[in-house]
Amino acid sequence: MLELHDAPLAPLTTFRLGGPATRLVTATTDAEVIAAVRAADADGAPLLVIGGGSNLVIGDKGFDGTALRIATRGVELTGTRLELAAGEVWTDAVARTVEAGLAGVECLAGIPGSAGATPIQNVGAYGQEVSSTITEVIAYDRQAGETVTLSNAECAFSYRHSRFKGDPERYVVLRVRFELEDAGGLSAPLKYAETARALGVEAGDRVPLAAARETVLKLRAGKGMVLDAEDHDTWSAGSFFTNPILTDADFAAFHARVRERLGEGVEPPSYPAGDGHTKTSAAWLIDKAGFTKGYGSGPARISTKHTLALTNRGEATTEDLLALAREVVAGVRDAFGITLVNEPVMVGAGL
Repeated sequence: MLELHDAPLAPLTTFRLGGPATRLVTATTDAEVIAAVRAADADGAPLLVIGGGSNLVIGDKGFDGTALRIATRGVELTGTRLELAAGEVWTDAVARTVEAGLAGVECLAGIPGSAGATPIQNVGAYGQEVSSTITEVIAYDRQAGETVTLSNAECAFSYRHSRFKGDPERYVVLRVRFELEDAGGLSAPLKYAETARALGVEAGDRVPLAAARETVLKLRAGKGMVLDAEDHDTWSAGSFFTNPILTDADFAAFHARVRERLGEGVEPPSYPAGDGHTKTSAAWLIDKAGFTKGYGSGPARISTKHTLALTNRGEATTEDLLALAREVVAGVRDAFGITLVNEPVMVGAGL
C-alpha cells in the first residue's frame, strides 16, 4: 500500500476542490482495502473511502483522518455474468459490456467514477439504473469485521439510494456482480424519451448496443457530463441535486405555485414515482427559478451546458461552490416551495 501524509485530496475529485487528508492510503487489492479499514477502525481514526471522486465534495479544511483510495482492478466476464472490482473505471466497464454484446448498462456510458460506487448511489441515467442488473455486492462489513455478500434485495435499492448510502459507516464495497442480457447485439428496451428521439426510434424499442452507447455519450457531452480536463463545464459532480419526488398533495401544491408564477398554461415535468408519488425535474425547477445556464459571476457557476451541474471554473474553493448551491436551494424553495437535496456526498461541508 502507498501511504502519504498531509496529502492533497482535490486532485482525486472531479470538482478538483477540498483540502488535504491527514493520511492517504492507496489500496490495490481487496486484502489491502480490508487491512486499511481494520487499521483505521482499530485506531479509532475517521475513515473516508474514495473511488473515482465523482460524487464527492470535500471541505476546504480537508479531512482529519485516513482517506482510503480504492484502486483495485479486476474484470471477470462469464457468459452474461460480470464481476467488477470496486476500483475499476466504470466507463471502461460499460465499454467492455458493449463490445461483448451484452445489454443492461449501455445507457450508463460516460458516467465518471468507479464500479464500487455504483451500488452506493444506485447510479442511473437515461432510463437505466444499476439496481436492475446488480445481483450481488461483496463488501467488508466493519460492524461484523468480516466480508459479506449482499443480494440485490438486501442492498435495499431505491432512487439514488441504497443500504450502503443509508449506513455509510458500515460497509466498504469490494466487488460488484451483474447479470446482463444477450439480446443478439441489441440494447435493452429504451426507456428514456430523449435517447429514443436521438436514435429516431420509439420508447421501448431496441437498437444496436454501440449506437445506444454512442448516443448517450453525445447527449452527456452536450450537457458537460463527460469528463474533459480542458472544459470547466465538466469540473463538477454531474447532477448536483436529485430530482424531487413529491406526494400527490405536495405535487398539487407545487402545481398551483407553478400556475401562479408562470401562468395557467405552464405544466411542470412529471413522472410516475410509485403509488401516490410523482417525480419532477430539478433542472427545470432551477431554470424556472431564474438560475439559467452559466449563472454566476464568481469562480463557481452553473454549467453553461446544463442547469443541474454546478462547476468549478478553475479557481473556486469549496465554500464558493457551497455558496452557489445554497443560493440555488433558497431560490427554488422561494419560487416553488420545494427544497432541493444535494446528490454528492459532503465531507467537512454542508448546505
